[in-house]
Amino acid sequence: MYADRISQLPPYLFARIDELKAEARKRGVDLIDLSIGDPDIPTPRSIIDALYEAAKNPSTHRYPTYDGMLPFREAVAGWYARSKGVKLNPEDEVIALIGSKEGIAHIPFAFVNPGDYVLVPDPAYPVYFNATILAGGIPRTLPLLDENEFRPDLTAIEPEILKRSKILFLNYPNNPTTATADDDFFREVVDLAREYDIVVCHDNPYSEIVFDDTRAMSFLEVDGAIEIGLEFNSLSKTCNMTGWRIGFAVGASDLLAGLLKVKTNIDSGVFEAVQWAGIRALEIADEVARANTQIYKERRDVLCRGLEGAGFEFKPPAATFYVWVRVPGGYDSISFAEALLSRCGIVVTPGVGFGQHGEGFVRFALTEPVERIEEAVERIEEAFGKDEKAKGL
Repeated sequence: MYADRISQLPPYLFARIDELKAEARKRGVDLIDLSIGDPDIPTPRSIIDALYEAAKNPSTHRYPTYDGMLPFREAVAGWYARSKGVKLNPEDEVIALIGSKEGIAHIPFAFVNPGDYVLVPDPAYPVYFNATILAGGIPRTLPLLDENEFRPDLTAIEPEILKRSKILFLNYPNNPTTATADDDFFREVVDLAREYDIVVCHDNPYSEIVFDDTRAMSFLEVDGAIEIGLEFNSLSKTCNMTGWRIGFAVGASDLLAGLLKVKTNIDSGVFEAVQWAGIRALEIADEVARANTQIYKERRDVLCRGLEGAGFEFKPPAATFYVWVRVPGGYDSISFAEALLSRCGIVVTPGVGFGQHGEGFVRFALTEPVERIEEAVERIEEAFGKDEKAKGL
């Protein structure tokens, strides 16, 4: 009944987690949901007010432009100049997206022919892999290993694979591992992309959630990056707007033109009132991000102290609102996630859902109030704190 490409898709991880949560709630379980990266912090009031005022204007009720209003694109360019020192031409180096996921899912259709390779990190946000399959491409996974600071070893990719590769997906600060990347790594990426004519797609929605003097750079800060790559970003994490579905892609004008050609045949752009709200969000994004980071830092510290006390192995994250935790001895990622659910009423994401190299880990999301994080720590300590097997001893 379904097309072959659909049968090649693995079950979408987060949909399955939603099913498990619904089943547990039906049983009356008091769940502490640390599974999905969906901020619980409200969208700032001034952004909501901007939406309301714009929506009262009937001119916003008509079809928007495919690439986004010029004032929105100018606001994106202004934010990049202020926060990243990256100069962008809003006329042709910025387009609006219906959330960054939309752009990431569409980009392979612009550059990948059936049978072409796409380089996909593993573990990673599942859309990179799945979008490649939907476009008829072949994902070639790049292991992200602890010993390499969860960065791909670009020197280990065989030249024959590189010659057939059209896109390289990257994501730093990284979901799910929380790793960051520096300019030396990104320079290596630019050199590789130039040599093999590969389009670099850097997914950067966590750039503003950083701790302890960490700075998450834009890929486009590196010399030459804007000539061979695109960066995808979103207001979802920075300004607590996951449900608003507004993001943007920036970078090489010829590459954006390819993405835009796909979009004009698939969607009809972002509701203009939401774009006006997005302009306000970009005006206050730095302020909102600083406030959010303080909240997430408190939650991170509480969770990390509790996990450390219970004997779990992990590195405190320098960025993102996740904690990437090695599973205890005797478990794989799914069985440990199931144990946390059944024994503690805590929902986390099994690492294998992000790819085979995510096996052996689970991801905690810091998207519950600190009081619930504290309760989660108490439950974990009670269930696993004195369990030598849980400590991997």
